[in-house]
Amino acid sequence: MRMLAPATIAPPFARYAHGVEVPPGYRLVMTSGQLGLSASDEVPESAEDQARLCFAACAAILAEAGMGPGDVVRLNAYVTDRAHMAGYMAARDAWLSEVERLPASTLVIVSGFTRPEFKVEVEVTAAAP
Repeated sequence: MRMLAPATIAPPFARYAHGVEVPPGYRLVMTSGQLGLSASDEVPESAEDQARLCFAACAAILAEAGMGPGDVVRLNAYVTDRAHMAGYMAARDAWLSEVERLPASTLVIVSGFTRPEFKVEVEVTAAAP
């Protein structure tokens, strides 16, 4: 896989790629949106802690398919307020800290989720041989 970064457009705002090329024959895994909910049904207060739980859930799903953060080609994330962007981005950057080829990424501000205490939701698409 390779990151796509055309010289004719502005560079990414943060730690992500504008695009990722997936070679023919790779397996794909797509997660559902994961919320900041622990296995014991606890929801942390901070957006960063919720995002860490989202990424941990995504990692567990990817691991079941024999993949990890380095196989992610696209991140879609949703936060309920602009104020939560920094916490989400800190968690994302920590999760990708050892990844060389960064995924494409989209972050959207939404009005809410199924329960009012949720602040962050993350879904990933990954590809591996």
